[in-house]
Amino acid sequence: MTTLYSTRVTASGGRHGFIQSEDGLLDLKLALPPQLGGKGGATNPEQLFAGGYAACFENALLRVGREAGHRFADDDVTVVAEIGLSRNEADAFVLSAALAVTIVGVDQATAEKLVHGAHAICPYSNAIKGNVDVATTVIVK
Repeated sequence: MTTLYSTRVTASGGRHGFIQSEDGLLDLKLALPPQLGGKGGATNPEQLFAGGYAACFENALLRVGREAGHRFADDDVTVVAEIGLSRNEADAFVLSAALAVTIVGVDQATAEKLVHGAHAICPYSNAIKGNVDVATTVIVK
């Protein structure tokens, strides 16, 4: 398998530290959110994962749409990703994911088919398949 793209991000200080990409474009302070006993005021790994997943899933959906003959404008598709952090029965930390996908200009059945197709090709969906529960909600407008 040929790698199409690779990047490196260095983390230091854990959830109270910072992250920086090798090209310097990503340079963020991290903080534990108040819900987990921290002070907040900076981003956290769950927000970063949610942002990456939402953007990647939307791009996968646009590709699946194009391949099915649909040309969506940027404002026609919105993906909201919610990432949850909880503990399982073994007291280990686990993630959950929920994707709320809004699509303009197609019927419900078509929208659901496109979302299913995007879920099949999205690298984030494939990375967590079988390990993280992902709920999807499809809204048509």
